Amino acid sequence: MFTDPSYLGQIVVMTAPMIGNYGINPEDVESDRPRVAGVVVRELARTPSNWRATGTLLDWLAGAKVPLVAEVDTRQLTRYIRSRGAMRGVLAVGQEPTAQIKAALAASPSMNGLDLASAATIATAYSEGPAQAKHHVVAVDFGMKRNILRLFVQHGCRVTVVPATTNAAAIRALKPAGVFLSNGPGDPAAVGYAISTIRELSDGSLPIFGICLGHQLLGLAMGGETVKLPYGHRGGNHPVKDLATGQVLITSQNHGFAVRGETGGVPGAKSLEVTHLNLNDGTVEGIRHREHPIFAVQYHPEASPGPHDAQRHFQQFLQALDAK
Repeated sequence: MFTDPSYLGQIVVMTAPMIGNYGINPEDVESDRPRVAGVVVRELARTPSNWRATGTLLDWLAGAKVPLVAEVDTRQLTRYIRSRGAMRGVLAVGQEPTAQIKAALAASPSMNGLDLASAATIATAYSEGPAQAKHHVVAVDFGMKRNILRLFVQHGCRVTVVPATTNAAAIRALKPAGVFLSNGPGDPAAVGYAISTIRELSDGSLPIFGICLGHQLLGLAMGGETVKLPYGHRGGNHPVKDLATGQVLITSQNHGFAVRGETGGVPGAKSLEVTHLNLNDGTVEGIRHREHPIFAVQYHPEASPGPHDAQRHFQQFLQALDAK
């Protein structure tokens, strides 16, 4: 969670009573460094007990200059946020907020209209997987988690990861069998450059698979709208219904925006049908193009750690590549 680029710039409140007892190790990170802006916990375990640990959570966060506050009643704080919605916050030393702290809070940016994908993406393209792989996938990195690459490579793909600002012509020049649109932070409506690129690529010539922010950007590219959720979806136990089969998937989620829609479809995007719904609040969790091999889901099928119910979406994408 702390290395997931989707949490870029956010203060994360942990509801488990003790955090840090597993320690940290370089094998479990989802990016090159902690991406959260701050961490709030009830009790901090200063001595890890997991055999894979190579260091403590506190030392690791301190090395990255990420502040951590302990001895907080996080359950009470969670109830406060849950009743009032996600909000801006400040971590500071002291008993009461000073005028300077209040000014810093007032000056902090709202998530609405904030393009964080350009900050979470990579600077230059790179590739992973065997050169002679059956399929070559171009992954557009809006803040991509490492486990996505691991799963593509495990499924026999070579993946070229490109920056979020890469245009459609540059992506086509790489001669991919298909395009993957990654997760990432921020307001999807603010990532206009990506919306234009996805719209150009969505002519049916290339299979496209998106998750999380990629799902939202695809909905916008096809003419839909996104809305900011009052609370967002966080954690690894969200029930999602597959409308075609009636199956309920337990999913991992981390997002504050959603594609506007319902079982009948996505308003403004006649080419899309809704494939999955969240059973907690009825929001759209999956969309699919009515004619072309283009689909996306709001949740994380690559969740690591997390539920594996949704990993079949990778097979669904590979089948589309085989049929191309």
